[in-house]
Amino acid sequence: MGNTTSCCVSSSPKLRRNAHSRLEPYRPEPELSREDTGCNLQHISDRENIDELNMEYNPSDHPRASTIFLSKSQTDVREKRKSLYVNHQHPSGPMRRKYSSCSTIFLDDSTVSQPNLKYTIKCVALAIYYHIKNRDVDGRTLLDIFDEKLHPLSKSELPSDYDKHDPEQKQIYRFVRTLFSAAQLTAECAIVTLVYLERLLTYAEIDICPANWKRIVLGAILLASKVWDDQAVWNVDYCQILKDITVEDMNELERQFLELLQFNINVPSSVYAKYYFDLRSLSEANNLSFPLEPLSRDKAQKLEAISRLCDDKYKDLKKATKKRSVSADNLTVVRWSPAIIS
Repeated sequence: MGNTTSCCVSSSPKLRRNAHSRLEPYRPEPELSREDTGCNLQHISDRENIDELNMEYNPSDHPRASTIFLSKSQTDVREKRKSLYVNHQHPSGPMRRKYSSCSTIFLDDSTVSQPNLKYTIKCVALAIYYHIKNRDVDGRTLLDIFDEKLHPLSKSELPSDYDKHDPEQKQIYRFVRTLFSAAQLTAECAIVTLVYLERLLTYAEIDICPANWKRIVLGAILLASKVWDDQAVWNVDYCQILKDITVEDMNELERQFLELLQFNINVPSSVYAKYYFDLRSLSEANNLSFPLEPLSRDKAQKLEAISRLCDDKYKDLKKATKKRSVSADNLTVVRWSPAIIS
């Protein structure tokens, strides 16, 4: 009771009391610079966002980065359109594109969750074709593990100018289709293959060219099949497809492919969706449209059932996340008003 000092009483930070109990205005001490304190740490506001810096360089990692194959195809697409405009020609001759009407709705059987296998492989082959055709000729290194002359896929001797002539799109398609048909791979695996291919080109800073495209595509398919499919194809199974390749070569190809990817085999759903829709854009720009079929009664009923199921799931999720108590400040009431149809 008689104590005049208490631990709960403290002076104001803006006021100081002197010996005569006279109040004086608070004078803040001058701020010390980083040099005075001897601290040279970078301020958080001065730090650059690494993700934003690498955004345009890592399209296989970030959903907002533009895919490499789509940007490399733009030059050829513009030249084709310009040539057709000058010559007054339609790209596919007579107009054969189907449009929906009030009585008929045309849909293709390809979705982001279940792509069409044949046309997805065609689009992936076209993307690889543009990668090879519009590659950078800045003298990038050619890794030995992907060089087909050092690690041939067949016993037939390669021509001396094997690295001078770009493969045609049909040749790339036949090579990819053969592997997918023999290994019974899915269309989703083809999209993941393209993701790994562009990730390899970005991480390893190499280009795909006539001398290495087959082994790069083979390594990407090998890795994508093991990551995506539950029952993956073994390396020895690929030796049954490509008769002249050894298991040791396949193992070394897989090991070095993984090391060049820095063991980053994750493919986010947003990146997968981006590649799917960019492949569709590529097919539309090159008149490689997915087959359209009129919407039948059975298909319409299936779509309606799927939509109803998703709607029910959304309602259940909305009920589960509904708050039991709501603040009066942020109270919002949904009011239903009857529609008047005259």
